[in-house]
Amino acid sequence: MQHLAFHISLSPRHFKKFTLPTVPILLHTLSHGTRIRRTYSTKLSTESPSSSRQFTHIINLPRQLGQPVDVVAAPGVSNSDFRNAIESSLFKQWLKNIQTDTGLLANGGMLLKQVLIQGVDMFGKRVGFLKFKADIFDKETGNKVPGIVFARGPAVAVLVLLVSEGETYAVLTEQVRVPVGRLILELPAGMLDDDKGDFLGTAVREVQEEIGIHLNLDDVIDLTALLDPSTGCRAFPSPGGCDEEISLFLYRGNVSKEVITQLQGKQTGLRDHGELIKVHVVPYQKLWRATADAKALMAIALYEMAQREGLLPPLKI
Repeated sequence: MQHLAFHISLSPRHFKKFTLPTVPILLHTLSHGTRIRRTYSTKLSTESPSSSRQFTHIINLPRQLGQPVDVVAAPGVSNSDFRNAIESSLFKQWLKNIQTDTGLLANGGMLLKQVLIQGVDMFGKRVGFLKFKADIFDKETGNKVPGIVFARGPAVAVLVLLVSEGETYAVLTEQVRVPVGRLILELPAGMLDDDKGDFLGTAVREVQEEIGIHLNLDDVIDLTALLDPSTGCRAFPSPGGCDEEISLFLYRGNVSKEVITQLQGKQTGLRDHGELIKVHVVPYQKLWRATADAKALMAIALYEMAQREGLLPPLKI
């Protein structure tokens, strides 16, 4: 078992001092199912508010001993948001990623000097989205590597295929997507709500909420698990700016024509959470042209290749 440890101390400027105890943290599995246990201790201190205050924080990483990393808050980031950011699973996971055997700091050729925390969005009591900028330099050239990060963590998506009267249909959800200013046809998908790493359970729950179909866990196949272990067995839709890694699942089932009719146009989603979802059912053969959703297109590719290689079990009748 590999052990990673680092010490974090917040050296502020202005608020009443307090100290948090050392907390052991068990991180999620890596690509080969390996778990890393890390002892993580944090010291936080602050002073009274002032217009010139800047919250700061120092990290010592095993991969670059003797070269501490400064973590600072951008103007406008509150003390509570700053503390939530550095204690979040999103930030800890990123620090772990850059120190793995395939991480940016693995071969000693790169150096992390500073992290600027720019924005925090809370989902209840946990950090949902985190925006920061990492100053990482290539030691040989001295050049800075582009390092703007939108951290949102792991997610899942499910390719639901329903066979009725000899025709295979795919089930999509019509979602309101403000970032692109459009309605998008997508696979049922969602973010993990906690740090337990229950990808399969999350996938089943999302299908239940967004389509209204309850899936048997034994009938769901992890398509991304078929990838080479060196990939981490997850799909990265936009690694140039976002840390999101997606597990893609497959469900196949036999249904009556009546079920297909009932699903078409069905209004679903957690309406009180702002989920305004409409279900669409399309013939599978037309799916690749019916959606621009990267999750759907990746799932199609994995499904087709897995079928070609004979890696999928026969459909239950």
